[in-house]
Amino acid sequence: QVQLVESGGGLVQAGGSLRLSCAASGRTFSSYAMGWFRQAPGKERAFVAAISWGGGTYYADTVKGRTTISRDNAKNTVYLQMNSLKPEDTAIYYCAARAISPIKFGPSDYPYWGQGAQVTVSS
Repeated sequence: QVQLVESGGGLVQAGGSLRLSCAASGRTFSSYAMGWFRQAPGKERAFVAAISWGGGTYYADTVKGRTTISRDNAKNTVYLQMNSLKPEDTAIYYCAARAISPIKFGPSDYPYWGQGAQVTVSS
């Protein structure tokens, strides 16, 4: 069982940056693949980025080049650094964990979820 808690959301102007953090409980964090998803009002939850236990990173085309996912296994934490934010990035951002390889990109592939962090980008 893994418990996830996101932090770092907030209101930012277009073009600005924000870093989300996700703190995980459990002694086996380093063996989990971690993902970030987002859900805008009226839309389905969508993949943003993922990082494997080995450090391989994957990004949605909508955020590629503007976003970096990273992890610190010593701190049981995964980060999402978002730059050049756009109003269309406004959403609730969720951290998710998956214990089974290979890495997947669908919300249903991740059994563990955080409560979400609101990110609002003003124009």
